[in-house]
Amino acid sequence: MRILAVGDIVGRPGRRAVAALLPSLRRQLELDLIVANAENAAGGVGITAEIGQELLSHGIDLLTMGNHVWGKREAYDFLDAEPRIIRPANYPNGAPGRGCTVVKSRSGVPVGLGNLGGRVFFVNDLDCPFRSALRMVEELRESAKVILFDFHAEATSEKVAMGHYLDGLASAVFGTHTHVQTSDATVLPGGTAYITDIGMTGPVDSIIGMKKEIVIERFLTQLPSKFEVATGAATLSGAVFDIDESTGRARSAQAISVAEA
Repeated sequence: MRILAVGDIVGRPGRRAVAALLPSLRRQLELDLIVANAENAAGGVGITAEIGQELLSHGIDLLTMGNHVWGKREAYDFLDAEPRIIRPANYPNGAPGRGCTVVKSRSGVPVGLGNLGGRVFFVNDLDCPFRSALRMVEELRESAKVILFDFHAEATSEKVAMGHYLDGLASAVFGTHTHVQTSDATVLPGGTAYITDIGMTGPVDSIIGMKKEIVIERFLTQLPSKFEVATGAATLSGAVFDIDESTGRARSAQAISVAEA
């Protein structure tokens, strides 16, 4: 089984890159399942039902979220109603949406996917992602041998720790949030594919998807300013995992980055 995880989709440029590049990638890579992080899809912060359905229409099988999941109030009902989107499971009980789910691959194989939020350097008061992950593994194992986790976190140490914590329990653990793709894609000793961050799907000439001038000015002055999504050509970044569907163990993990023509 071959699975593509698409890095954080940022605004209109990121959505344009998905529409332009994903159909051909699915054919070329013979993908069985596509998941994508969409927490920045609506103007750089959050998601709407309209944008979520747009992304799903391009062949994405499941959307994950992160700390900007609540960026658009109108998304709350969408998170409850649409089974193909999940948000970090370690938000407190009562938050809209769900933290994990099981979907069928194109060949009919069930695949479990969990979404987690980190705590290091984050202001959100989240439950322990490690304990939440273990509970989800136990839940998802009832329906699927192939289990994936999107760990949306700031600190590389926390992400690496999660990879090793779930080694042998999950098929793949991939990090999102920092928008900078890391070069450590590997299969861990227990058979879990891992990469610290799969990168960003968004404008190249930017600072993590935002207009450079605004970000630099904030660093220089420390004054508050509203970030704006940059324009121009975009790149689709992510990682491809080859998984043995009979055992749930990963065979390979490879980072990818494809630019718009």
